[in-house]
Formats: sequence, structure tokens, C-alpha cells
Amino acid sequence: MAKSQNQKSKLLWLMKYLLEETDETHGVSGADIMAHMESLGISVERKSLYNDLDTLRDFGLDIIKLGGRPPLYAVASREFEIAELKLLVDVVQSSRFITEKKSLSLIRKLENLAGRHGARQLQRQVFVRNRIKSMNESIYYNVDKIHEAITFDKQISFRYFDYSITKDKLYRREGARYTVSPYALTWDDENYYLIAHEEESRLVKHYRVDKMSDIEIEKLTRNKNEDFDGSKLAEYAGKVFGMFAGEERKVRLRFDNHLAGAVIDRFGRDVIINSKDDGSFTVTVSVVVSPQFYGWLCGFGDEVQLLWPEDVRDDFISYVKKLMAKY
Repeated sequence: MAKSQNQKSKLLWLMKYLLEETDETHGVSGADIMAHMESLGISVERKSLYNDLDTLRDFGLDIIKLGGRPPLYAVASREFEIAELKLLVDVVQSSRFITEKKSLSLIRKLENLAGRHGARQLQRQVFVRNRIKSMNESIYYNVDKIHEAITFDKQISFRYFDYSITKDKLYRREGARYTVSPYALTWDDENYYLIAHEEESRLVKHYRVDKMSDIEIEKLTRNKNEDFDGSKLAEYAGKVFGMFAGEERKVRLRFDNHLAGAVIDRFGRDVIINSKDDGSFTVTVSVVVSPQFYGWLCGFGDEVQLLWPEDVRDDFISYVKKLMAKY
């Protein structure tokens, strides 16, 4: 970059240097600043440097003067505190749907928000390697395209696949495209799912976003459904186990008292708990009946009992018998 161009952007280069090199405990001297600016081909006089620092303060940059001789200048506060950035790093590195490559890229960008010294604290938290991660590198852009379609009320089409034992993609429907009206994205069991109305079957279905490929936004307007707007979406997600589709039914369950927390976590604080004298309680809730729901019940062993309705109870018994037959 030419010297004259750098001179015009002097304040920007000064702000960049302060954000990268300083924080509330690390500062740079006036001499450090002038030497750095000179290395960029920008001439700075001491008097004009003080004026530039005042201008950046007026702009909103929290520049303080640390003690000592010569005095040191530092940016004391930033848009994100280190504790907030650590939280974001934890979210990125623990998210299974974000690939290892994309996780490392995002974490590097978060480190840039912390400055050179703060970045060291974030680097100690980077343990992305060997974690179970998605193998689909395009998921990051899939999410963006789905949100765009929802925002502009458009249908989308895509191909859907599973993995073979050799980790190759096996496309369902022999690679034919699915066309759906996207309703919402939801998070379940460490995976991202799309809730959508499939146009061919006219049913609401769920799709793992990391198993979608070649997403295209169609010209057709999506079919809307009020059950998947706002708070109703959260209510729907509470009924579905593992994003397995099925028939929605009301069921009555009996739990041992110490499982009240698990029930509230699953169905929310508004669930009505009917206490019994034998150290148990019952709840009547709406669920989507599926193998995943039965698996959830099995996780509580003999501390839960499916009481009603009888046809769901009988189906659950058959499910357990099939499991037992395997052993």
C-alpha cells in the first residue's frame, strides 16, 4: 500500500494496533506507537499522536493511560469480554454440527476480538481435535440458505443422504431432490434439524441439516403453518424425541418423585404434576410416539411407568420385548 494511502487511514491503523496489542493490563508507549506507524509508512508526531488518541476516545474507544514512565496506552474494554469469548469458544468447539475445520476457523476469528494477549487465554480452551464432529463441510452455508428461504417465504429443494460403512454418501431416493416448505431450525441431541412441510407427502418432517446437500431456494412461496411460529415451535419441540416423526398422542406417565426435575426439563415448568402417596407422581402430556420416546422411557428403568392409553402401552411392551429378544 502506498505511503499516501496509509497516511489517509492513519486513525484506522492506530485503532487496529491498539486493539491487537493492548488490553486493561498490557499497554504500549508513545514511542512504540510511533515506531509501529513508521513501519507502515505513516509519519506521526508526538503532539498529533495525543490528538489522534483523543479522537479515538471521542469515537468511543476506551483508551486509558496505564501507570509508569513512560506512560502506556491501552484499550481497557471491548465489545466482548474475555469471559464472553470463552463461552462462545466453548459453544463452537462442542457443537457437533460444525466441522473441525470450520470450528478452528471460527475460533481464530473469536481470538481476533480478544487482542494478542487475550487470545492466549482462548487458545488454552481449543480442544477441537478428536471430538465427534460433522463430516459435512457445507452445513455452515446450509443453515444460512435455510434462514434466507424462511425470511423470504420460499420453498427449498435439496438432496438427502446417509453414510455407508465406508463413510461414503448414500443418497436417498436415488439422489432425487426433496422439495419442502421450511418452517424452522431446531437443536436436538447435539444436532441441527430442519422442521419442514414436505410437498410430496404433505406431511411435516424433520431433516438433519448436516445430511442435506445441494440446497436451492425455489421460486415457489412456502406453505405456512401457524403451529410452527413463535412460542408454538418450542411447544412442538418438547413433544418430539430425537426429532423422530410419529403420531402425536396424550399419554399418562408415573414417575418416582426424584425424577421431577427430569420431567420439568423435558416438558417445561407448566407441566401439571399430580403427587401420589407412594412416593411417585403422574403427568399427562402430549408426545410424538416413536421409538425414541420409548427409548427415553427405558432410560429411567423401573422408575417410570406408561399408564395410558392402552394401545400405546401395548406398543411399548412390544418394543421392550423385541429388545429383550436380542439378548
